[in-house]
Amino acid sequence: MGKRRKSREIAMQMLFQADLGRQSAEEVQRTFWQARENVDPSAQGFAEDIFRVAIARQEEIDTYIATASEHWRLERMAAVDRNLLRAAIAEMLAYPATPLPIIINETLEIARLYAAPESIHFLNGILDAVARALPRTAKQLAPRSVKEPQA
Repeated sequence: MGKRRKSREIAMQMLFQADLGRQSAEEVQRTFWQARENVDPSAQGFAEDIFRVAIARQEEIDTYIATASEHWRLERMAAVDRNLLRAAIAEMLAYPATPLPIIINETLEIARLYAAPESIHFLNGILDAVARALPRTAKQLAPRSVKEPQA
């Protein structure tokens, strides 16, 4: 597993802890790393960035999710699904240079480890709708000319 995918997975876990544990962002950041050893500093840094953006822009992110998931209230979604979506959308917002299909694909790969099998299509549909709703840049639409580091 590449550093970026590990970071995305960690960010989802941190959001899950904040969500279900009803913990503040500061509390999660303080306690989360105590139980983990040998996390690459760059993976930790990227995970922390996604987590911070997801917390800071949660209302905006949740609005994107609610709009894209007609007939599904956020609080009725599985906690893993809800926090995978929050992490992915936070990355879409904070890292516009990363092509949206990469973010979506990586999120679905992580979902295959943590979410119910039937969640994959649900997550893909919501992320695709959110990606279409976001303002796009030419860089997001164009394929990468340089080989992407192992995700």
